[in-house]
Amino acid sequence: MRTISVTMNVTLDGVVQGLGRPDEDTRNGFVHGGWGANYQDDILMQEMGRGMAEPGEILFGRRTWEDFIGAWSTQTDGNPFTEHMNAVQKYVVSSSLAAADAWQNSTLLAGDAVQSVGALKATPGPKLNVIGSAALVRSLHAAGLLDSYTLVIHPLVLGSGARLFDKTSPRVGFELVRSVPTTAGVIVATYERSL
Repeated sequence: MRTISVTMNVTLDGVVQGLGRPDEDTRNGFVHGGWGANYQDDILMQEMGRGMAEPGEILFGRRTWEDFIGAWSTQTDGNPFTEHMNAVQKYVVSSSLAAADAWQNSTLLAGDAVQSVGALKATPGPKLNVIGSAALVRSLHAAGLLDSYTLVIHPLVLGSGARLFDKTSPRVGFELVRSVPTTAGVIVATYERSL
């Protein structure tokens, strides 16, 4: 059986919406897009690279997968992040996509997210990592399918925006197994599920 981990950028008040660009995700009138731009440093890049160096495959929700296609699939900049994102096996979980051939090495997991991801988790293979995809994470969390979280916690309160967890999220305990502070005040914290 595979394990499933989550890597998520989050503010102190739990917002996960619109990290990268002002126009990334403006749903529900969100106006704080691009909030993560001022927090990049070498330590954060090393930590993200460390995660990519581990063998594994990526799970995406449809919206994040489509956004990442625009950001990564056509890049030819020689950046190791770009090369990794294009080469790695990707699974996109969606009940509305007809196919996943818009980005190389992508496979569609159609239908119910919990059922399709649960079936994939039960197969032999490398670790699965969810990047972003908050709605998918909430569903998988509620179903007990997630084993660990790496939260990239930014020293910022936005006051509005989609949050990682909401009032429907069940209570689950986690143990802190690693934390790394950056020079920009970000904390990269890895938590494993405790039973």
